Amino acid sequence: MARIMITGGAGFIGSNLATRLLELGHGVTIVDNFATGRRENLDPIRDRVDLHEVDIRNYEEMCCAMEDVEYVFHEGALPSVPRSVEKPLESHDVNATGTLTVLLAAKNAGVRRLIYAASSSAYGDVEVSKKHEALAPRPVSPYGAAKLMGEYYCQVFHRVYGLETVCLRYFNVFGPRQNPNSPYTGVMAIFIPLMLRGERPRIFGDGSATRDYTYIDNVVEANILAMTAPEAPGEVLNASCGGSVSVLEVVRLLNRILGTSIEPEFLPPRKGDILHSCADISKAGKILGFEPKVSVEEGLRRTVEWYRQELGIQSF
Repeated sequence: MARIMITGGAGFIGSNLATRLLELGHGVTIVDNFATGRRENLDPIRDRVDLHEVDIRNYEEMCCAMEDVEYVFHEGALPSVPRSVEKPLESHDVNATGTLTVLLAAKNAGVRRLIYAASSSAYGDVEVSKKHEALAPRPVSPYGAAKLMGEYYCQVFHRVYGLETVCLRYFNVFGPRQNPNSPYTGVMAIFIPLMLRGERPRIFGDGSATRDYTYIDNVVEANILAMTAPEAPGEVLNASCGGSVSVLEVVRLLNRILGTSIEPEFLPPRKGDILHSCADISKAGKILGFEPKVSVEEGLRRTVEWYRQELGIQSF
């Protein structure tokens, strides 16, 4: 079994990935400065991982943490489009410069392969029914631009230095361990606790905006496949469900799951948000053998149950 590093390993995606890698018998090293990661996410696995409380922008400390590491899953980031609009320099520093630092440390440590958590934000608001990897990127937010720069650095390190890199573009991932208390968290993590308490969710715009919501287990599976797929190095691949669900449909599904009839509250649209996002996942299917196994509705049911237990809410 391999020694694997996860940057951002105390975050929502990173901690779920760590749990799965441990189940598969791998050794796991976690790097996190807990700027957005949560210590409680590591509680179930804390005694089974090697934890380094390190900022990914610190090259020397990253080199020390990466000793004997064979694979790196680079999940560490400052996510959120609104945050990047408010603080573009900070978003660039962590998401672009931080990625460059991780790549350099990985190259010098002799890492076999690095899997990068890229973002569908790189596509921007292109008018196609499904976003495919051959489209020219047109990010419309500082976050999307910084994450795209991370992709470019990954490809450069693969071509110039021979470091195997794979970029997985995530589309609106949701599930257990997503922080409901952060103002920058995903829509599911905001809506579910509110509706569990009988409160109205707030929608920016008219609710017609669509997203390719992807349950966490699907994304974890894509990462596991990307670790060893022989044709994956150098590639950029969509990692999602390949479906399109509106924000209003999310509210309808949650009402059905909860047995409620809560109406949303509508607010003005936010700057930097795109209207529609849906992925073509055929390339990931061909190169990785990836096929999402958990539907949006089933993922919502599992996530609702997790929040019930996490927040101690049985009914509103």
